[in-house]
Amino acid sequence: MQPLHVAGWIELQTQTHSAPTVKQRLAAIRHLFDWLVTGQIVPHNPAASVRGHGHTAKKGKTLVLEATEARQLLDSIDVSTPLGLRARALIALMVFSFARIGAALAMRVDDVYVQHRWLWVRLRERGDKRHEMPCHHTLEAYLHAYLDGTGIGGDPKGPLFRTVRRGTGQLSETPLPQANAYAIVRRRAIAAGIGTKIGNHTFRATGITAYPR
Repeated sequence: MQPLHVAGWIELQTQTHSAPTVKQRLAAIRHLFDWLVTGQIVPHNPAASVRGHGHTAKKGKTLVLEATEARQLLDSIDVSTPLGLRARALIALMVFSFARIGAALAMRVDDVYVQHRWLWVRLRERGDKRHEMPCHHTLEAYLHAYLDGTGIGGDPKGPLFRTVRRGTGQLSETPLPQANAYAIVRRRAIAAGIGTKIGNHTFRATGITAYPR
């Protein structure tokens, strides 16, 4: 058995099977001959030098905003209402702290605190990992405006991001669900004229790309 024989067999396989299947079969042949060589049944592995056909799997990719688009979105939000203050603070938190949406929505009011004259945020990421970091100056301003403008600063153990009481326009004591956060993000992006189809994870990717620490 020579490499030419294995290569010819592989070529025949490509006519009736997909590239991933052919690569699996070639790998099986290699393992078989490795075992035969180890057992001194054959002197060499004829499949070792044979290459399968290339195959690249296409994977989804999180869409990323340009830094100018992120600024355009933040600047477009009307912050004369608690809803606007909440939306701007949430989006800015994801952009400037690289927080995942789940970690952002899990925050309590006292997870925003002052340390060494800087405003810091405390995030609880996956696997119960706690991450504390000083705020970007823009995020600091937006969080101060949000806490002061909505009056939730006096409820330190309450959720940082909350639903709105129906008919009042004021924040409730109920944590904001992730589906609601996604709706807010999409609605604000459309209103700002952002063409990119963004989601909650877009801002984390945007922050990592545009504002590396």
